[in-house]
Amino acid sequence: MSPFRAAAGAAGLRLWAIPSVTAASHDAPLGERAMKFGMLHLFENPDERTEHEIVSDQLDIIQAAEDVGFDSVWPAEHHFSEYGYCPSPALTLAAISRVTTKVRLGTGVVVLPFHDPIRVAEEYAFLDLMSDGRLDFGVGRGYQPIEFKGHRVDQTKSRGIFRESLEIITQAWTEERVTYDGQFFQIDDVWVRPKPLQQPHPPIWMAAVSPETYPLAGKLGANLLYAPVFTPEGRPMLDRLDAYRGALEESGHDPATKRIAALRMIYVADSMEQARREFTDPVIWYYRTFGKYVTTPKDEPPIPGYENYGATRDLAVDVDFQTLVDAGTVIAGTPDYVCEQIEKLEDDWGFTDLLCWTRLGGMETSQVMRSMELMERHVIPHFNEKE
Repeated sequence: MSPFRAAAGAAGLRLWAIPSVTAASHDAPLGERAMKFGMLHLFENPDERTEHEIVSDQLDIIQAAEDVGFDSVWPAEHHFSEYGYCPSPALTLAAISRVTTKVRLGTGVVVLPFHDPIRVAEEYAFLDLMSDGRLDFGVGRGYQPIEFKGHRVDQTKSRGIFRESLEIITQAWTEERVTYDGQFFQIDDVWVRPKPLQQPHPPIWMAAVSPETYPLAGKLGANLLYAPVFTPEGRPMLDRLDAYRGALEESGHDPATKRIAALRMIYVADSMEQARREFTDPVIWYYRTFGKYVTTPKDEPPIPGYENYGATRDLAVDVDFQTLVDAGTVIAGTPDYVCEQIEKLEDDWGFTDLLCWTRLGGMETSQVMRSMELMERHVIPHFNEKE
């Protein structure tokens, strides 16, 4: 029996003994920010293992994140390919919420154009209640054509659907009744229950890949999820982060109350040689697979609104491991090396949260757990002491 299933069985004994808590406002000043460590979980399956094995192993890893000191976990919503098949972050995190007590439960992300916003508001308010106010609500508009086709959604309208969905969800969480008259949704005086525990609502995080999304996230007052694994760095990324912070200020939001989370591929091992040997093939599998699904093929015109994704596709199908290491996208090595590289990135980019992406390309669960243990013993304490 897996550790997750054993713990879940034990948790059933205390199902109704939920402690009473008062949730703090998500706009509280952060003060001296200690960097937070999270983990992204893709549920990918490159090796034709059974779906039951994939789900069981991933749940074990997600549950273990709390035990080894990670601050948050972030299952990602994906559909219709080996790239990842967690169709419901809500369902995943509901299971995790009953066998953990501290770790924040993030969605990395909910793809809003695929869902009815009223249903999303209800389900994630329920998750916030059952987890005693631990939800971090990450949202995005999606990017894979195969997923839009499978859900029968016009991808060219994704940005408009996303904006309206997020407005409806926020209204459902903060007002007694929802009335909305938009281009994509019309809602007439609906009483949406339940309301989330965190007030005025759970922290909202926006995924940003396209340049125009960064100022939009700032305008809406959202925390930022950005992925250097997908986007160029150097001056262009600094400009995007500056645009986010500038939009926060212009819209009356205090940047000191907001968090910026960067997604990196991170693997810690007992030696540099071991880390590179074990992590190279999984990383390259990820990029080649990502290149297949990120946007239209090179010989087809880009989807309107997704024109910049072609450069990401072209990088993914050709990039080599050393280039990714040199760019800081991949950090693989001993604990001391990993600490040194994370410190450099923190100084360069100013993020507050690091989302570690370790289980890639069907890596063995034992390898992922060993990396997490080394993070617990050496990397996370290093940054706690630094703060």
